[in-house]
Amino acid sequence: MDESHLPRPIPPNDLPEPFAGWFAARGWVPHPHQQAMRAAANAGEHALLIAPTGGGKTLAGFLPSLIDLAGLPDPDAAGLHTLYVSPLKALAVDIARNLTTPIAEMDLPIRVETRTGDTPQNRRQRQRENPPHILLTTPESLALLISYPEAVDFFATLRTIVIDEAHALAGTKRGDQLALCLARLSILAPDARRVGLSATVAQPDALAAWVSPTAGPGDVRRIEGGGAVEPQIAILDTEERLPWSGHYGLHAAPEIYREIRKAGTTLVFVNTRAQAELLFQELWRGNEDNLAIALHHGSLAREQRRKVEEAMARGALRAVVATSSLDLGIDWAAVDLVIQVGPPKGVSRLTQRIGRAGHRLDAPSRALLVPCNRFEVLECRCAIEGLMARTLDGEAPGPGGLDVLAQHIMGLACAAPFTADALFAEIRASAPYANLDRATFDDVLRYVEDGGYALRTYERWRRLFHKADGTYEVASPQVARRHRMNIGTIVESPTLKVRLRKGPVLGEIEEYFATLLEPGDSFVFGGEMLRFEGMRETWVEVSRAPGKEPKVPSYLGGRMPFTTHLSDRVRAALEDPASWRDLPEQVAEWLRLQQWRSVLPPRDGLLVECFPRGDKEYLVAYSFAGRNAHQTLGMLLTKRMERMGVGPLGFVASDYVIAVWSLHPVEDVTGLFDEDMLGDDLEAWMEESSLMRRTFRNVAIVAGLIERKMPGTEKTGRQVTFSADLIYDVLRRHEPDHILLRATRADAAGGMIDVGRLADFLKRAATGGIIHRRLDRVSPLAVPILLEVGKEQVASDAAIEDLLDEAAADLEGDLVREAMGGPDGGGILHGELPL
Repeated sequence: MDESHLPRPIPPNDLPEPFAGWFAARGWVPHPHQQAMRAAANAGEHALLIAPTGGGKTLAGFLPSLIDLAGLPDPDAAGLHTLYVSPLKALAVDIARNLTTPIAEMDLPIRVETRTGDTPQNRRQRQRENPPHILLTTPESLALLISYPEAVDFFATLRTIVIDEAHALAGTKRGDQLALCLARLSILAPDARRVGLSATVAQPDALAAWVSPTAGPGDVRRIEGGGAVEPQIAILDTEERLPWSGHYGLHAAPEIYREIRKAGTTLVFVNTRAQAELLFQELWRGNEDNLAIALHHGSLAREQRRKVEEAMARGALRAVVATSSLDLGIDWAAVDLVIQVGPPKGVSRLTQRIGRAGHRLDAPSRALLVPCNRFEVLECRCAIEGLMARTLDGEAPGPGGLDVLAQHIMGLACAAPFTADALFAEIRASAPYANLDRATFDDVLRYVEDGGYALRTYERWRRLFHKADGTYEVASPQVARRHRMNIGTIVESPTLKVRLRKGPVLGEIEEYFATLLEPGDSFVFGGEMLRFEGMRETWVEVSRAPGKEPKVPSYLGGRMPFTTHLSDRVRAALEDPASWRDLPEQVAEWLRLQQWRSVLPPRDGLLVECFPRGDKEYLVAYSFAGRNAHQTLGMLLTKRMERMGVGPLGFVASDYVIAVWSLHPVEDVTGLFDEDMLGDDLEAWMEESSLMRRTFRNVAIVAGLIERKMPGTEKTGRQVTFSADLIYDVLRRHEPDHILLRATRADAAGGMIDVGRLADFLKRAATGGIIHRRLDRVSPLAVPILLEVGKEQVASDAAIEDLLDEAAADLEGDLVREAMGGPDGGGILHGELPL
């Protein structure tokens, strides 16, 4: 019987000194979930704590360790006692800052240190020789520590492993990497217990199993904290005209600034780095009061990010414009308001972000959502409804990546020789690889050893020796050194450093953007206007300069997936006019006009509209399957339309809608969306797709086939891409079942191509039916996607350059007048619906 949810004894409020005195001096009493975490520690149990943001999760996770260390007769000889793993470097630094305060105030002989990619080399070396009592790190740095021969001694004293924001890691490649590291720690420190901390968990049973897969059903204590005050969330009803399309929200910058002025401290979250740069610039243009407003995203230089984090912790800033770089766990109690510009793309993400405000149980989190266009109003409202209903979104973690497994095997070989049988058993003790079969494991091991059948003749990929006694060991110290330089599963788009002429490095921009710049061009970066001076090896040289028409870096990795749960809510809201009562009048009128001119998209099924415009035919499908699935759908639709003879020219996709334009109309719309498109068409397209090549490049880097960093140098993105393309073609010709091609197909199917989501959509369309409307002009609901034409297009292979020029030149006013009833709007623009 599973007794994990039954009440268990909670110790009385019997904190030992000096902890009892420290709590009493602040008028605090431990929360029930903090007491329950102490009970789990006393019983030696693994635990998963699910508690609201600001509910004291961090203290709950560390309190047992602090009490244990304070009671040791000789703490200096204790070695590493507690390992804390965070998904963000900034979070690890923040937790260290928050821990040092009570430790200093209670005069505890406990050393706390961080170890991340930002930690200086001399400190990392010292930590390996003399570890602190509590080490705060990231999955990448943990994998690096495990790759050293001295890992056996380093982790021998480990008693507790705390995994913060566990939900943000499980089901990702970084989570796969961490799970494999945890399996190794089970060998190095078999008595260490695991503690998972999280505020937003959609699949608690699956997460508990991920935290400790080898524990029995009742051996992971599930602890839930409560008592948080209901958040106060509103949607901005802008005084400006709400854009039909666009994703930056710059129209609302003056209103966002007014909210910042009224609040104490504000976090302004956006969804992409380019959006952060643009909005930051707009806020500064209107900063009449000279408020201290800062910018924070992952491409900025480490020193700049650290300055912002420290200034925020001191209360020296009025606002920070940030991406997901500040999503998780940063404990800034002074944050009064969170503003989310653009939809959060998921209920769980919204919960996480608004929890940054009112960072305590007895204070409500205050948040304002700012939609950037009309569809986003619906999405924002549905996200709020989901949050209030406590229906979080998220899938259970799936099987682990084979490229991550290859990297991990290489890391273990760097530490010590191993046997295949023992390693296979160890790896199967991690949740993502619990169902890994021996044949696949052997294929991965063979790849790590010599590259596999097609690559084994090349000396550079012979990385392991298979000795006569059956053990495997690293081929040479040089191989181990190169591996350690390339540990990690985060593969960003190729970037170049941005360096001021005769000045410091400011951060990084994507390489493809830099190749578009000409000397004298200006662009916005780090909140500054910069002039491009030239490219120097692996960096871009710039100078500070004013400019009126800057180019803005675009960061491909910044887009967030539109969750299935939120998609379901948006479709339900569209179908039900009774739910429009609280919508801004601009949006409600837009939907009423759609209802009059065409029909509303059904919750179950699919609405497809076809209409002529100029000398082209447009097909618009309201599929709400997310951008990645829509990109794949667009490719498949254009191939099928080519066979139908309608002359497809191109398509554009958003999270909500896909539009395809062609020379001739589609007659058989039902046949166009038949489920069989996921057969041969998909296979053929995947093999030739540039997305597959991009995915293979990332897999090859994670698996160590392509080493981005080399001693004394670093390959440029162009060099890496060229190498990856050559190897991809070789493997496809000579070893199509190579383990890295298998990993590439799995990644593509679940990520950029999103086959599962696409299959669900096609099944829904087949089951619910397709509503086909032949219109004489664009419908109101189709205006936003047509305005995207020319901005973010993906064309069919037959036409790349010229298919969008004419459509991209359409003015918003023309489209709106057309959708609303003719050249002058027919009165509809003024709110007068025909009876």
